Amino acid sequence: MRSRHLVVAAVAAAAVGTTFQAGASSHREAPFIAGTPRVDGTDFYMFRSYEAGREGFVTLIANYNPLQDAYGGPNYFALDPEALYEIHIDNDGDAMEDLTFQFQFDQEFRNVSLPIGSGDNAANVAIPLIQAGPIGPGVTDDASQNRVETYTVGVVRGGARSGSAQPLQITSGALAGQTTFRKPVDYIGEKTIADYPTYANNHIFDVSIPGCGAGRVFVGQRKEGFAINLGEVFDLIALNPLGNRDDKPSIVDDKNITSLALEVPASCLTDGDSPIIGGWTTASKRQMRVLNPAPQGPNTDLPATKGPAIEGGAWTQVSRLGMPLVNEVVIGITDKDRFNASHPSDDGQFLSYVTNPTLPALIDLLFRDAVGADSSIAPSNIPRQDLVLAFLTGIPGLNQPEGVTPSEMLRLNTAVGVTAPAEQSPLGVLALDLAGFPNGRRPVDDVTDVALRAAMGVLCVVTEETAAAFGPLVEARNCDASDAPVGAQPFTDQTTESIDDFLAAFPYLAHPLPGAVQDGQ
Repeated sequence: MRSRHLVVAAVAAAAVGTTFQAGASSHREAPFIAGTPRVDGTDFYMFRSYEAGREGFVTLIANYNPLQDAYGGPNYFALDPEALYEIHIDNDGDAMEDLTFQFQFDQEFRNVSLPIGSGDNAANVAIPLIQAGPIGPGVTDDASQNRVETYTVGVVRGGARSGSAQPLQITSGALAGQTTFRKPVDYIGEKTIADYPTYANNHIFDVSIPGCGAGRVFVGQRKEGFAINLGEVFDLIALNPLGNRDDKPSIVDDKNITSLALEVPASCLTDGDSPIIGGWTTASKRQMRVLNPAPQGPNTDLPATKGPAIEGGAWTQVSRLGMPLVNEVVIGITDKDRFNASHPSDDGQFLSYVTNPTLPALIDLLFRDAVGADSSIAPSNIPRQDLVLAFLTGIPGLNQPEGVTPSEMLRLNTAVGVTAPAEQSPLGVLALDLAGFPNGRRPVDDVTDVALRAAMGVLCVVTEETAAAFGPLVEARNCDASDAPVGAQPFTDQTTESIDDFLAAFPYLAHPLPGAVQDGQ
């Protein structure tokens, strides 16, 4: 059993690993991706499943298409059929993917029409909506759907572009034996879908994963699960940094998101020698796109050349997300598109953003008066070698793999036991909950508060007695309490989530908000 000294040291080390994640998930974080929301990755979660009886599994959730207003019809929020969405796993610490799960989408437009007029004036006219009546609750209860989204999921071993994808197969329910999945319609409203939880749950598929065994898949709309005062954070952090943690509601609490959720046996993701894995999600588009000045689609009976655009060429990565908010508030604006196109093995090019971070300096400018300081409150140990060790390699003794290649990704020690839902702390490792962020990331983990505290030097205020129990990290931290004047302050953005805001079972994120609510009239 881990000693208390080691646990406390791990807490401090974990905090520094989050120094670069202040604010929310990565919504519209780079110039290019801000204009292509369907492939904008916003959050990536990776944690031991805590649904009863599923402790041997790891849940991976990649969120895309940010800031969805539930009423956003008539098209709502389909994913991109011309994109490749991927979740990558590195299980030997070399900054290269060993397994990749690939999601590809398709759309069928049924061209539902209504007879308008009579006699010589009669015509069948296509409706302007994606539905002509109620939908669900079953997966195949879709006779009134005008647009049907389907998708496939494949697993690639080795390099994501050097191997062939083996398809996951549905093993139960109405689609058993198939390799084509159905994505539920977004929550248009209660009249269109009377019982959305039942309808959505019917789209949770038991699957067979080649080389792994049984798992589960869900892709569909969810309620935004990340708590953040987004506007105030970007308005020069216009909040009380030492206020109560739950004084304000999350500004994105009225938004939905689209989740790609996958539950995989932990033994499938590890390499057998180490229980530690790294993970990140990406989205890619084709290199070439030619717009059609006179589109006639997207009817399925028309050739591709008649659609609104023709896309081709090699896959080109346009979005990347591992640890939350790295590209949003850490990477300089001129390198944001470059980061989204980069691979973890090339992260050395962004090292200066880690060793010389701007976030603590910004907090110093904005919060110095709030903490009653007359001089700088930013940690003074530049370059921040402590952050390099914790952020790019994982935390020694917790989730750092042996022989690790420094690179940015979310890391999880799958051997750390599951914390029961009622006992999960939003502060994760900072609250001695070692199953939480930054040892992976669960929906309840409050990345923002952990980040604000870490940015100001939590690691530096670790006592010498505790430091002595945790040698490798401490020897490289290059700081002590004198370098972090406010390292022990409980910084907060004044909003947080509780476990009651989420489901107790896969896919964990709550059901989406409806676009319209029926009042019984």
